[in-house]
Amino acid sequence: MPAPVPHADNRHTSRARTRRLAQVAAVATGAALIASALIASSATAAPPRAVDPFDPDFGPNVTIYSPDTPVAQIQSELDALHAQQVDAEMSSERRAVYFLPGQYGSAADPLQVKVGYYTEIAGLGASPEDVTVHGAVEVYNRCLADGGTANCLALVNFWRTIGNLSLDIDKAGQDGCRQSAEFWAVSQAVSMRRLDVSGGGLSLMDYCTAGPQYASGGFIADSRLPSVTNGSQQQWLIRNSEVASWSNAVWNQVFSGVIGAPDDSAFPNPPYTTIDQTPVSREKPYLSVDDDGRYSVRVPAAQHDSRGVSWADGETAGRSIPIEDFFIATPDDSVKDINNALARGQHLILTPGVYDVDRTIQVKRADTVVLGLGHATLTAVGGAVPLEVKDAAGIVVAGVTIDAGTELSPVLLRVGSPNGGKKLDANNPITLSDVYFRVGGPHIGKTTTALEVNADDVLIDHTWVWRGDHGIEGFTEGVNGDTDRWNTNTGTNGVIVNGDRVTATGLFVEHFQRYNTVWNGEDGRVILYQNELPYDPPTQADWTQPDGTLGYPGYKVADDVATHRLDGAGVYVFNQNNPSILTANGFEVPETPGVQLHHIMTVNLSAGTVQHVVNGVGGQADNGNTGTPQFVVDYPLP
Repeated sequence: MPAPVPHADNRHTSRARTRRLAQVAAVATGAALIASALIASSATAAPPRAVDPFDPDFGPNVTIYSPDTPVAQIQSELDALHAQQVDAEMSSERRAVYFLPGQYGSAADPLQVKVGYYTEIAGLGASPEDVTVHGAVEVYNRCLADGGTANCLALVNFWRTIGNLSLDIDKAGQDGCRQSAEFWAVSQAVSMRRLDVSGGGLSLMDYCTAGPQYASGGFIADSRLPSVTNGSQQQWLIRNSEVASWSNAVWNQVFSGVIGAPDDSAFPNPPYTTIDQTPVSREKPYLSVDDDGRYSVRVPAAQHDSRGVSWADGETAGRSIPIEDFFIATPDDSVKDINNALARGQHLILTPGVYDVDRTIQVKRADTVVLGLGHATLTAVGGAVPLEVKDAAGIVVAGVTIDAGTELSPVLLRVGSPNGGKKLDANNPITLSDVYFRVGGPHIGKTTTALEVNADDVLIDHTWVWRGDHGIEGFTEGVNGDTDRWNTNTGTNGVIVNGDRVTATGLFVEHFQRYNTVWNGEDGRVILYQNELPYDPPTQADWTQPDGTLGYPGYKVADDVATHRLDGAGVYVFNQNNPSILTANGFEVPETPGVQLHHIMTVNLSAGTVQHVVNGVGGQADNGNTGTPQFVVDYPLP
């Protein structure tokens, strides 16, 4: 593996740096006075950490470029970063790369960036139009065999982020096939937000590396896009965006609040699901730098019944939080220090890295923002619950990955009190944006439930909740597949929703050993659901409910729920460990007019059987129709 890319100092315009020199003394003096007051009032609490608003210390894993940085230097450093991260699927490296407002690359010298694992690429403007990259920001197929020349696909291109910039596509210097499009060949836990793309087409598959290959993404929000080729992508959600056109589909393509979305009246040929307006949305918070060089975090406001991009008529509606109001944490900080900062009323930035969490990080105050940079990862230690969000309106958690540890945790993220809490504000929902979960992979993981939502009026905007089907430790493979994983890498439930009026836009949940998703709350709304049932039950007895029902549905709405709506959903089966295993239904819901499923399907990936799509309705997905979806357009049936 190449040597780690050296950290580049935060690079600012000369105007901003001049202002910083004039003001840093005042900032330091003010911080010292605050610290003295807090020490006087609490002998045991550490004082707040001073943050320079013009040059915040985001640690060694964040690189910030300015338009004055030579393109050759940026290209060289980002090429080295990609070489380091392109095969680092199970590594502990986390990186973020930010661009200050301005232009990067040119027609004569385009900047062409490739994005690897656990890497975030983003602009630091108030609008995507404040940072322009002339060139490309891409992801290609990953080749897994024969020294990196064969088995080339995008099915494991996880954990990477791009956002808040304009991309003027220029593929000069690349070969003929590569010049044909901007390639974004990705799968789950990959976020594309706040982009303005022009100058060419966008392809969500890589048809140049060993020809068209499989991909299983994905998510785009708040973006203005050219013509998009979906290609081999099995499922996709594009939300609150504009698109010139969209071509191709595989199983499950969902558009919500998208100007230019295709018509879905011929479903399932093609399998498009189009919702004119997104019922509830809130764009993800983002770092921003103003004209004076001062940093802040912009927190978009929640929207109801919206469509199109949030920045079409100027700055995205919301509030800006000065960077000085954040505790900027590193993996060296203890949970005690982080909780003390949150208790003082500070917001939290988690800089890129892996945080060992042996006690719960508690977010209690209304409107607190927790923002992870570069796929910052919380790993449970000693069976801890890594993160809890209390019953308080407007809390936002974004850009954070939560890993199960080697000792059983009851839950990885709990939102709201299990006993029920106070009534919250539907106009200011608790929001989870790009919050990902992993049980196993780089190490054995154990949890009873990954995500538990007890509060009302919560918005989940893109999550991947994954019990690992592959990894580097503890995944012993026997003659019939992964024989030991079932008993060592344990995750009982993926998502349990107990709160009312919870909305999820982009809910991806995979491989849990009982219910992947169980919805107990009223008035739930889900727009795009993707699920793979577990690959590894050893026997049918291991995959049979106590009442004798064969298997567990990939999506369960509790029997006493009266109102629920699901649009665009798929449950996939691949019982590679024991292909004879049967699952009765992909979906199970109460028989009532208020519970409505729209455009749902099951499919056999190559092993195992799902006998019906929902409640005994719909065709059987088995080895006789591998890769052919079994669709139900609406349930209850008309």
